[in-house]
Amino acid sequence: MSNAHMSLTGSAAGSGIPVVRKIGPADLKDALSKGFADFWAMPTHIVFVGLIYPIVGLVLARLVFGYDVLPLLFPLAAGFALIGPFAALGLYELSRRREAGLNVAWKHAFDVFHSPSFGAIVALGGLLLVMFLIWIAVADRIYVATFGYASAASMPDFVNQVFDTPEGIRLILLGNGVGFLFAVVALMISVISFPLLLDRPVSPAVAMLTSVRVVLANPLTMALWGIIVVALLVIGSVPFFLGLAVVVPVLGHATWHLYRKAVAPP
Repeated sequence: MSNAHMSLTGSAAGSGIPVVRKIGPADLKDALSKGFADFWAMPTHIVFVGLIYPIVGLVLARLVFGYDVLPLLFPLAAGFALIGPFAALGLYELSRRREAGLNVAWKHAFDVFHSPSFGAIVALGGLLLVMFLIWIAVADRIYVATFGYASAASMPDFVNQVFDTPEGIRLILLGNGVGFLFAVVALMISVISFPLLLDRPVSPAVAMLTSVRVVLANPLTMALWGIIVVALLVIGSVPFFLGLAVVVPVLGHATWHLYRKAVAPP
């Protein structure tokens, strides 16, 4: 379907700048379908890569409860969506190899370390990590500004504090509003960047610019993609983050196919 889409090219095709396409909801559906097909075709690899996420989630939960920083549990869990595109690099590589008919043994997920664009990938990943750390710091300041430095005595006390008080409602509205801005920026600069860097020898600036161009050319479709990602991550986080062992790999593979639809071949 994407082959028939109008390219937003101008003179881009002859300048070395990646050409972006118009895509629609049907393309998102097809990308998710292909992502699940990759997941199904490479289940042992997915277990190897995907189980990292629920393990990280459980360790994160233990860290939060153990060190009495309960208010940061949700910001930390939600913030991992900011660095998710970087964390899914191995999944992009497996999808790329399967698409090309190459060997897809699990060890090839680590071929990203030998990519000519690895330096650019690390630089962009570092940018997302900085965004993640800033988000955590901002979320902490919002909580302190709302409730002060006193920690919740227990999980029930924290839940009551957040959902049954005027201060808690303000925290929810403000926190989610600021988090939404972080998510939009992360989506715009990274949704296409990492697959593009794996696929072509471009600079981080060109990769980010291409990702932004894709979002600006398809605002409603990419907004829908962001909603799908958030919804699936929330579903996968219950219970105990175990569903992420399926959700994250499927989304990772699907992102590769979304890139293929949104950016024309060289």
